Amino acid sequence: MADTGIGASVRRKEDQRFITGRGHYTDDLNRPGQAYAFFVRSPHAHARIKSVNTAAAARSPGVIGVFTGQDVAADKLGSIPCGWGVTQKDGKPMNAPPHMPLAADKARYVGDQVALVVAETYNQARDAAEKVVVDYEVLPASVDLAATAKKGAPVIHDQAPNNVCFVWGLGDEAATKAAFAKAHHVAKLNLVNNRVIPNAIEPRAAIGDFDTGDDSYTLYVTSQNPHLARLVISAFVQIAPESKLRVVAPDVGGGFGSKIFIYAEECVVTWASRKVGRPVKWTAERFESFLSDAHGRDHLTHVELALDKDGKFLGLRVDTTANMGAYLSNFASAIPTYLYGTLLQGVYTTAAIYCEVTSVFTNTVPVDAVRGAGRPEATYLIERIVDVAASDMGIDRAEIRRRNFIAAIAFPYQTQVALQYDSGNYGASLEKALTMIDYAGFEKRRKEAAGRGKLRGIGLASYIEACGIAPSQVVGSLGAGVGLYEAGQVRFDATGNVTVFTGSHTHGQSHETTFAQIVSDYLGVPFEKIEVVHGDSGRIPFGMGTYGSRSLAVGGSAIVRAMDKVIAKGRRIAAHLLEASEADIEFKAGKFSVKGTDRAKTIGEIAFAAYVPHNYPLSELEPGLDETAFYDPANFTFPAGTHVCEVEIDRDTGVVAVERWVAVDDFGRIINPMVVAGQVQGGVAHGVGQALCEAAVYDKSGQLLTGSYMDYCMPRAGDLPSIEVDTTVTLCTHNPLGVKGCGETGAIAAPATLINAIVDALAPLGVKHIEMPATSQRVWQAIHSAS
Repeated sequence: MADTGIGASVRRKEDQRFITGRGHYTDDLNRPGQAYAFFVRSPHAHARIKSVNTAAAARSPGVIGVFTGQDVAADKLGSIPCGWGVTQKDGKPMNAPPHMPLAADKARYVGDQVALVVAETYNQARDAAEKVVVDYEVLPASVDLAATAKKGAPVIHDQAPNNVCFVWGLGDEAATKAAFAKAHHVAKLNLVNNRVIPNAIEPRAAIGDFDTGDDSYTLYVTSQNPHLARLVISAFVQIAPESKLRVVAPDVGGGFGSKIFIYAEECVVTWASRKVGRPVKWTAERFESFLSDAHGRDHLTHVELALDKDGKFLGLRVDTTANMGAYLSNFASAIPTYLYGTLLQGVYTTAAIYCEVTSVFTNTVPVDAVRGAGRPEATYLIERIVDVAASDMGIDRAEIRRRNFIAAIAFPYQTQVALQYDSGNYGASLEKALTMIDYAGFEKRRKEAAGRGKLRGIGLASYIEACGIAPSQVVGSLGAGVGLYEAGQVRFDATGNVTVFTGSHTHGQSHETTFAQIVSDYLGVPFEKIEVVHGDSGRIPFGMGTYGSRSLAVGGSAIVRAMDKVIAKGRRIAAHLLEASEADIEFKAGKFSVKGTDRAKTIGEIAFAAYVPHNYPLSELEPGLDETAFYDPANFTFPAGTHVCEVEIDRDTGVVAVERWVAVDDFGRIINPMVVAGQVQGGVAHGVGQALCEAAVYDKSGQLLTGSYMDYCMPRAGDLPSIEVDTTVTLCTHNPLGVKGCGETGAIAAPATLINAIVDALAPLGVKHIEMPATSQRVWQAIHSAS
């Protein structure tokens, strides 16, 4: 029988239904009597809503109802909350203006929801939406990230003076100042982390379904965390008590962070289903995805690195302005603070660090997590300034990293920015990556490329990520509005099949495969007899969803804890059946046996006895074999590694060709190497997109200029080489699997790796930095302005 346990490259269970077109996405679902919704969106970035006339729309064919912000207010719905409160540098709470499901007073970005039309068909709803007459008083827009907090900028929210959400600091400012005072050299860099749009292949969708029989709601939605959606919609938006709201997230066609959040559309269709007495379905068109899905990144940063004469890092000073967009999305405030500032130690022994972040509002789409969420931004600035410092001081880029790595014997390592790393060997990943790409032989390849008229460069980045945000008590003290544990339930049936219920949600991560591998390995149950269930708050005990590369480390650990309970109960049943002491029963490879004998019962036989308890210790144990566990991690996990790439640049066109890519990562214990390789490769593609071609661009009036694929460039297969993936291993010390996250690391390492390679190729021309995205036009301009 083929190996299907931990460490095996098992083919994904999910693929059979997906590649044969049998996946079930939200838009595939249709409820009896279903009506269709279309949202009226503001065409202005900033405008006062003087009135909304719905009369003509209400008379249109097929229209069932038209709703505005005044209707939402009349029903006393609440604001969509930000789930992470940040305490400012001066001790005051952040400025958190309300975000109502439908705008009633002002529209604050192009695409802001102003009204909802519900009709018999989608086309009727869309046609009628054009007849909704909104009288706008157009106001000046504040779009420029660098200028929005300056005196005289248009005020977006009365609750946020100068458009500032918060000013936050982390680290020892005095110690950092002292480190810089004794520096031999200070490397400096201004850089932009460009705004990106997530662009999941499946647009967001939602179906609200109110049941008049028991006053309950069901929301079918494209969500990465249905339980959190249920909590927010019930407790904060206050549409229904939590016990009266079921949230179902079926197959989800990609999320990349953008489907973590609770959006206005899903709140409104849920509420509207009761208003019209029928299920209400909404599916975004692609233009709506550009205008309403939370965007990512969008930082302006000045960074300085202090070094001694030998190139040792003495201090790091970071000043960042982060864009929140027009409203605070659910986790927006955590991205440029606790998921960014806490990673500025990187993989280095920098002795003093201070970071200050000013987060501001602009008349643009709200900004929140996109794959990596704060960690790519931190890695990008660290790895760029390290390369600048190496260049300034004439030290090889690999060598300067070696001199500053945290040593493998130094763990656990307390950073200067609050975190404690539990394990790692950063030098091992670097050396393996350099060997794989033949770093020593690069200059020969550079000369060969020059002979063909090409500019060749090599870039590397050594990153670290913090995954599986934890523990709940700590993050709660830092402002998190929810716990960050996970739940797992393992249920045998009488014939030995296993159903696993997990609060994690899979939307490309292969949970149905990897979780089944873990269960098969631990319990000795055949892989094909294990089913993994997720995405339904009506079936799962509870859960915090999937984001931040948490699923295996947190969700998988909860399943292990549940299996420990199953084994413990099974041992007591086996002791009864085998007429032995419980202490003499051991469990291995799916069998309970009496030590030193050949007497044994399979776990399937134990399950049968538990459900058909004819010979069973009923006085001691209740029937059934079904256990639930919650797991709240003691710490983050810290995957780390080194990526190296080589590029060639055409002098005449500025086109960048990525010739090779090597990724060496430490993910702890690996459950499925094939799945891990796919996650790394997908993450690299995501990061290459940001570095080479992706950028959300607004004009001065707040119009999104990159609102379609005609203008927003995504990476294609031809932009990427074959990505060579390898690993080193240091186990996580605090979860039962020894695993670390892997889904975001490619997107974290790739932008710095690629920009470092491009700058290296252009360095002979005198170029020291180039901003993302390094489009052919931008690269061509750098070449010709330098020459």
